[in-house]
Amino acid sequence: MCAKIESRNTFSLAEANMSFPGLGKSRGCLIAGIFLLCAPAAGAADVQGAKITFIHKERSLQPGEVVFIEAKSSQPLKSMQVEMFKRKFPAFGDLNGLAWSALIGIDLGTAAGRHEVVLKGTGRDEKNVTAKGTLVVKAKKFTTRQLRVEEKYVTPPENEMPRIEAESKRINAIFASVTPVKIWNGSFHVPVPGTAISNFGKRNVYNGDPRSPHSGVDFRGASGTPIRAPNAGRVVLASSLYFSGNTVILDHGLGLYSYLAHLSEFSVKEGEMVERGDIIGKVGATGRVTGPHLHWTVRLVTALVDPLSLVSVLGTSR
Repeated sequence: MCAKIESRNTFSLAEANMSFPGLGKSRGCLIAGIFLLCAPAAGAADVQGAKITFIHKERSLQPGEVVFIEAKSSQPLKSMQVEMFKRKFPAFGDLNGLAWSALIGIDLGTAAGRHEVVLKGTGRDEKNVTAKGTLVVKAKKFTTRQLRVEEKYVTPPENEMPRIEAESKRINAIFASVTPVKIWNGSFHVPVPGTAISNFGKRNVYNGDPRSPHSGVDFRGASGTPIRAPNAGRVVLASSLYFSGNTVILDHGLGLYSYLAHLSEFSVKEGEMVERGDIIGKVGATGRVTGPHLHWTVRLVTALVDPLSLVSVLGTSR
């Protein structure tokens, strides 16, 4: 386990036009960077002298990773969001509006290179402040896996297409919705005991036919093994789907979702609230599988990220 490494610096708003290349330079196993908060010219006099500190931490800056951002303000803010990769990630603050945090998802399909980060805050006086920085995303190579499954899961029969399309629309609508409150709390835990048997991002080849990359991580488990909620959330889907079989989706709030697939049975219903560790179902082999296991996908404001990155980052940050 790596030690927690942070760097903290404070700047006045008068220094807001300075640029800081190289944010995201690795320091050990965690990465720490600095962002500046600045006010638009029209409101600069009202917030002159305010001091803001930002850091970011992650396993690495690569596709599929989760970035944890912490911000401190010397003046209260009533809201903040982080804009990056053409997405808006909501932040959550303390009761005083002085400390803010946000989870950022580097989608699996993100290109390597420099990417701008914009933090937008609103003061309790309705004046806006903006921070800008740069994260450098490095390329990542993913391995390929060959799988043999029932042919109907590679080339579905025509009469199943309306069902598949309807399920896809429903799932995409769920992931596109951002619940404005934070439901999860503290660290995330893996839903079943043991280590992953198939990693995030692997390129899938089903019956010799290349398909989309592996969207999550798989855990081995005997049929009937209890599956526990990785964190608190609201059950927004508990249904049988064509490809993923019996599936539960948990809304953890602020655009963060867990998608747990191939269950043998459900222990929850849609609309229920669960706490971390509550049993939501049992391991099975429903849908497109080669045997009993649990598949866990995480979406963060639609970004497809590695669930184990979420476990790692929040395990060292909260």
